[in-house]
Amino acid sequence: QVQLVESGGGLVQAGGSLRLSCAASGSIFPITAMGWYRQAPGTQRELVAVITSGSTNYADSVKGRFTISRDNAKNTVYLQMNSLKPEDTAVYYCNLIRRYPANSYWGQGTQVTVSS
Repeated sequence: QVQLVESGGGLVQAGGSLRLSCAASGSIFPITAMGWYRQAPGTQRELVAVITSGSTNYADSVKGRFTISRDNAKNTVYLQMNSLKPEDTAVYYCNLIRRYPANSYWGQGTQVTVSS
Protein backbone atom coordinates (compact mmCIF):
# COMPACT_ATOMS: atom_id res chain seq x y z
CA GLN A 1 0.00 0.00 0.00
CA VAL A 2 1.00 3.59 -0.54
CA GLN A 3 0.71 6.21 2.16
CA LEU A 4 1.20 9.95 1.82
CA VAL A 5 1.41 11.94 5.04
CA GLU A 6 1.24 15.71 4.79
CA SER A 7 2.22 18.28 7.36
CA GLY A 8 2.99 21.96 7.67
CA GLY A 9 -0.34 23.64 7.07
CA GLY A 10 -1.72 26.33 9.33
CA LEU A 11 -2.81 29.93 9.70
CA VAL A 12 -0.57 32.71 8.48
CA GLN A 13 -0.95 36.40 7.71
CA ALA A 14 -0.76 37.68 4.18
CA GLY A 15 2.84 38.05 3.10
CA GLY A 16 3.96 35.23 5.33
CA SER A 17 5.45 31.85 4.54
CA LEU A 18 4.70 28.19 5.15
CA ARG A 19 6.40 24.98 4.13
CA LEU A 20 4.37 21.88 3.43
CA SER A 21 5.86 18.39 3.58
CA CYS A 22 4.60 15.11 2.18
CA ALA A 23 6.29 11.88 3.18
CA ALA A 24 5.59 8.90 0.95
CA SER A 25 5.89 5.26 1.96
CA GLY A 26 4.97 1.84 0.64
CA SER A 27 5.11 0.60 -2.93
CA ILE A 28 5.80 3.98 -4.47
CA PHE A 29 8.51 3.13 -7.00
CA PRO A 30 9.02 3.86 -9.79
CA ILE A 31 7.66 7.38 -9.40
CA THR A 32 6.57 9.38 -12.41
CA ALA A 33 5.80 12.58 -10.56
CA MET A 34 4.90 14.09 -7.22
CA GLY A 35 2.93 17.24 -6.81
CA TRP A 36 0.72 19.52 -4.82
CA TYR A 37 -2.88 20.40 -5.56
CA ARG A 38 -5.29 22.62 -3.69
CA GLN A 39 -9.01 22.98 -3.32
CA ALA A 40 -10.84 25.97 -1.93
CA PRO A 41 -14.48 25.72 -0.85
CA GLY A 42 -16.83 25.60 -3.82
CA THR A 43 -14.04 25.15 -6.34
CA GLN A 44 -12.43 22.27 -8.18
CA ARG A 45 -9.11 20.83 -7.12
CA GLU A 46 -6.33 22.54 -9.05
CA LEU A 47 -2.68 21.84 -9.71
CA VAL A 48 -0.25 24.01 -7.75
CA ALA A 49 3.12 22.47 -8.58
CA VAL A 50 4.57 19.20 -9.84
CA ILE A 51 8.07 17.76 -9.86
CA THR A 52 9.47 14.94 -11.96
CA SER A 53 13.00 13.57 -12.17
CA GLY A 54 13.93 16.34 -14.55
CA SER A 55 11.60 19.27 -14.21
CA THR A 56 9.20 21.34 -12.18
CA ASN A 57 6.03 23.07 -13.24
CA TYR A 58 3.86 25.61 -11.49
CA ALA A 59 0.44 27.15 -11.80
CA ASP A 60 0.70 30.70 -13.08
CA SER A 61 -0.88 31.97 -9.88
CA VAL A 62 2.03 30.73 -7.74
CA LYS A 63 5.03 31.20 -10.02
CA GLY A 64 7.75 33.17 -8.31
CA ARG A 65 6.22 32.63 -4.87
CA PHE A 66 6.10 28.84 -4.39
CA THR A 67 8.92 26.33 -4.80
CA ILE A 68 8.50 22.57 -5.00
CA SER A 69 11.40 20.30 -4.11
CA ARG A 70 12.02 16.67 -3.37
CA ASP A 71 14.33 14.74 -1.04
CA ASN A 72 14.76 11.36 -2.69
CA ALA A 73 16.52 9.87 0.33
CA LYS A 74 13.47 10.63 2.48
CA ASN A 75 10.83 10.05 -0.21
CA THR A 76 9.50 13.46 0.72
CA VAL A 77 8.26 16.35 -1.37
CA TYR A 78 8.10 19.91 -0.08
CA LEU A 79 6.23 23.03 -1.05
CA GLN A 80 7.80 26.26 0.14
CA MET A 81 5.17 28.98 -0.01
CA ASN A 82 6.27 32.60 0.27
CA SER A 83 4.42 35.89 -0.09
CA LEU A 84 1.17 34.14 0.71
CA LYS A 85 -2.10 35.76 -0.28
CA PRO A 86 -5.62 35.28 1.05
CA GLU A 87 -6.52 33.63 -2.26
CA ASP A 88 -4.01 30.87 -1.47
CA THR A 89 -6.36 29.69 1.28
CA ALA A 90 -7.33 26.09 0.54
CA VAL A 91 -6.84 22.49 1.50
CA TYR A 92 -3.55 21.37 -0.03
CA TYR A 93 -3.20 17.78 -1.20
CA CYS A 94 -0.09 15.82 -2.00
CA ASN A 95 -0.21 13.57 -5.08
CA LEU A 96 2.07 10.77 -6.25
CA ILE A 97 1.89 9.13 -9.64
CA ARG A 98 3.49 5.73 -9.87
CA ARG A 99 4.68 4.54 -13.26
CA TYR A 100 3.87 0.83 -12.93
CA PRO A 101 1.60 -0.59 -11.90
CA ALA A 102 0.20 2.77 -12.93
CA ASN A 103 -1.72 4.50 -10.20
CA SER A 104 -2.29 7.88 -8.59
CA TYR A 105 -2.34 8.41 -4.83
CA TRP A 106 -3.52 11.27 -2.64
CA GLY A 107 -2.72 12.47 0.84
CA GLN A 108 -5.37 13.39 3.35
CA GLY A 109 -4.93 17.13 2.82
CA THR A 110 -3.68 19.93 5.01
CA GLN A 111 -5.44 23.24 5.55
CA VAL A 112 -3.68 26.47 4.68
CA THR A 113 -5.42 29.67 5.74
CA VAL A 114 -4.05 33.10 4.86
CA SER A 115 -5.59 36.04 6.68
CA SER A 116 -5.65 39.53 5.23
